[in-house]
Amino acid sequence: MNQFRIHQRVIESGQPTYVIAEISANHNQNFDNTVALIEAAKHAGADAIKLQTYTADTLTIDCDRSHFQISHGTAWDGQTLHQLYSQAAMPWDWQPKLKAIAESLGMDLFSSPFDGSAVDFLESMDVGAYKIASFEIVDTGLLAKVAQTGKPVIVSTGLATEEDIHIAVATLRKNGCQQICLLKCTSSYPAPPESMNLKTIGVMQTAFDVETVGLSDHTRCNHAAIAAVALGASVIEKHITLDRSAGGPDSSFSLEPHEFADMVTAVRTTEKAMGRVCFGPTEFDSANLAFRRSLFAVKDIKSGEPFSAKNVRSIRPGQGIPPKHLPDLINRRAANEIPRGTPISWLDVA
Repeated sequence: MNQFRIHQRVIESGQPTYVIAEISANHNQNFDNTVALIEAAKHAGADAIKLQTYTADTLTIDCDRSHFQISHGTAWDGQTLHQLYSQAAMPWDWQPKLKAIAESLGMDLFSSPFDGSAVDFLESMDVGAYKIASFEIVDTGLLAKVAQTGKPVIVSTGLATEEDIHIAVATLRKNGCQQICLLKCTSSYPAPPESMNLKTIGVMQTAFDVETVGLSDHTRCNHAAIAAVALGASVIEKHITLDRSAGGPDSSFSLEPHEFADMVTAVRTTEKAMGRVCFGPTEFDSANLAFRRSLFAVKDIKSGEPFSAKNVRSIRPGQGIPPKHLPDLINRRAANEIPRGTPISWLDVA
């Protein structure tokens, strides 16, 4: 299987988790605000910035019929789809400038396209990867167009059934995509922790035969991201905003920069804690072997005297014969005098 790479960065199990800061609609139609958000994401420890590339007219039509009214208990109720996307869309002419800024800070920048014209535009920017938003996983035409670029593709799987995911992966493969990352995702905004089903992460890579897996996280905390890394996620995507109180379509389920930084710190600590399969003492705890029990003389023992439960006990510290050998020692005789408080060694046994 191919390695999943964005530019020269290998993203797979055993490598540092690739942390994506999703800006989405948190630009709030302000270019300087967006630049500040990218800088804050860098300071918080993000590896990449993700944008969304669409217009209201590429996503829907301007229509106020009931089909186009948002009224399902979401964060966006009371608007039409066209109104929401008009507010949330990022101007396309910002995006090459933002890419240059992100790259100057040492971060990758790529985007979620929502139609073929967005793919063409992002190709003109020479993005290093593509992200398929969860609602677009069923758009096989878009998947084919993205796959034909030959770039790595990250796919959110919110709402997708197993069949949907298999079709999406097959479509990407058929059209030339050789690097696929699937993100476990709950398409609820915000997503309650009990909706996450993170155990799915452990089976996704094998079940769908993809290069790597991760989590697109819409919870209001960082616990899901930490658990996901422990369960094998190599990618974490999380929304970031400068200030939730400033409002905006996506602010309610986004982390502020200090919260994002806390998440990244926790992810990095989790990576260290995962370590490797290891039994027995390590460099960190081997000094404490002294606190284990072992066999000691608890009375003065004369040469030739039998060892017994009265003159030998299993006590701390751990400098004598291991306690498991006590039955082998009883009734054998001392090869020499052994003062009380001496660790028993096999040289002391006749």
